[in-house]
Amino acid sequence: MKKDPDDHFASDQPTTGRPDTRRRRNAHGRTTNARQALIESAIGNFAAKGFAGARVDEISAEAGVNKQLVYHYFSSKQGLYQAALEQVYVEIRAKEKALSLEAMDPRTAMQQLVGFSFDYLQDHPEFIALLEDENRNRGRYILESDELRSMHSPFIQMLQETLDRGVHDGQFPPGYDAIHLYISIAGISYFFFSNNHTLSAIFGQPLDTAEARAKRRAHVIAFVMNALRP
Repeated sequence: MKKDPDDHFASDQPTTGRPDTRRRRNAHGRTTNARQALIESAIGNFAAKGFAGARVDEISAEAGVNKQLVYHYFSSKQGLYQAALEQVYVEIRAKEKALSLEAMDPRTAMQQLVGFSFDYLQDHPEFIALLEDENRNRGRYILESDELRSMHSPFIQMLQETLDRGVHDGQFPPGYDAIHLYISIAGISYFFFSNNHTLSAIFGQPLDTAEARAKRRAHVIAFVMNALRP
């Protein structure tokens, strides 16, 4: 792997003494430790500039910690990037799990999931930006993270169980694959946000307004639920 120019700072780490891990205030006013502050700063910087453009010294300065702590906690810029990816995926998977789909009627559960997926992308543009950058990297850093690859399985299992319950109750048709269904649900919401500016320009109407987002959200839910009619 080509060595990142930021990684030359790794050799500057002190060989004695403990790193500064004091708790600090992040941009949202929450108290956090140095490691978490670096991850939160990294998410914003990598989302804005991509892996290639983001700089370790800028990330650490924004986090309010010494840049040597990047190498103490994450070994390299790549390690910090993977930690940032893991953080955003941990957050969305935790919120998906908290939906408790298993406690709902299958159709209600699916409506909740589709609406949540749309709302999460709307509220987290940094997630979209990070995914776009990682796709430019051909998924390289996700492939190198066992944690990232493993955290998708429980959610797909939950979605498959919801499908199975719906088929059993006569609410869904048989034959749907949970992975392909998830890709479809994510895709019809993701494209709206990732291409919002070009879509607005092409169709000559602003699609970034609250009214446009609400109309799109209702369409996405209806589209998926109609596809799942038995």
